[in-house]
Amino acid sequence: MTVGTDSPAQARSAAPHAPEPPPDPGAQESPGADGTTASAGAGDSPASSASAAFEAFAGVNPDDLPDGLVVADETGRVVCFNAAASRITAVPGDRALGLPLDEALPLEDLKGSRWWALTDPYGGLATRRGQPERNLLLPGGREVLVSARYVRERPTGPVRRVVVSLRGTEARRRTERSHAELIATVAHELRSPLTSVKGFTATLLGKWERFNDEQKRLMLETVDADAGRIKRLIAELLDISRIDSGRLEVRRQPVDIAAAIGRHVQVHTTGGQSPDRFFVRIRPQLPALWADPDKIDQILGNLLENAVRHGDGTVTIEVAPARTGDDGEEGTEVTVSDEGPGIPEESMSRVFTRFWRGSKRGGTGLGLYIVKGVVEAHGGTITVGRGPRGGAEFRFILPVGTPAHLI
Repeated sequence: MTVGTDSPAQARSAAPHAPEPPPDPGAQESPGADGTTASAGAGDSPASSASAAFEAFAGVNPDDLPDGLVVADETGRVVCFNAAASRITAVPGDRALGLPLDEALPLEDLKGSRWWALTDPYGGLATRRGQPERNLLLPGGREVLVSARYVRERPTGPVRRVVVSLRGTEARRRTERSHAELIATVAHELRSPLTSVKGFTATLLGKWERFNDEQKRLMLETVDADAGRIKRLIAELLDISRIDSGRLEVRRQPVDIAAAIGRHVQVHTTGGQSPDRFFVRIRPQLPALWADPDKIDQILGNLLENAVRHGDGTVTIEVAPARTGDDGEEGTEVTVSDEGPGIPEESMSRVFTRFWRGSKRGGTGLGLYIVKGVVEAHGGTITVGRGPRGGAEFRFILPVGTPAHLI
């Protein structure tokens, strides 16, 4: 529902502002951005007064702000409408200046009610300080995130300015879609092992005496494997939560990266891979590496599993000394490459995003996303490209990470 008025009288009565003060033929005091007053002559416009106030505030130009900014004066008329607000609302700034706030921003809530009539910033409770951010609708049904601040010269005094912040909902929508995809993926991945665990345990409990020891062992081994799969998935979810919130902890200890690689190669050869499929090259004079051993195992495990599952031919793991950062700090570089078809050029930028699985399905598509988060938590970097034999090549560099008390 579009909010509008039919006549100047109706516009004055519907606008969310207090009655205009009587004109003063002399100079007029107007509030500045910092709560002080600045003298404005009778010929000054609200827009020019507001611009002067903003320039007085640390030289900030409203058009430099990333979010939409709309400011209404004590009469409820718009004195600032920055470029981001024009982009979000599709209303030119010069057209919005001087309009009543509810005409420049004809907002409605999700039930179709006029927002300014509901909140009444100028005539409502004198103790209110603003409105928290919420989803509102612009004409045409487009959603926008809106928050407002009521500026008063004293705690219960009249509102001198209403400052409105506007943000688009695209980033929030992307986050919501990502969370929905994560929930759907987890539900799908959990369903299969849980069904297996439930089926085998119910069968054993109900018909234990009918099976011989070998059959019981096979069923219990299957239950154990599926329980391990569930445990790994839950661990991935916890890692994603910590990465997204910036709370991934790194407990640094001395790490023998060559020994760690040897352990992971042995796991694959014990699982049936030919020892000839792996080629490990350790360059001499590696610097001491302080890192989280469990996290390093997580990185190596994901990268080798990815190379074995999706690549072909020999999997090459190379470890070499490196320099990191602008200051040339010592670090360790690890490269994992294979001889498979590689990753298409158009997919390179999406490899480390959630749910990327490449051409072959299988897995949750979260492993490389977690790898990138763990590497960056160590202060390192990771890249993907095409290896010398055509396959995928992952290279990560970790700084030495020596604790400060040992330097």
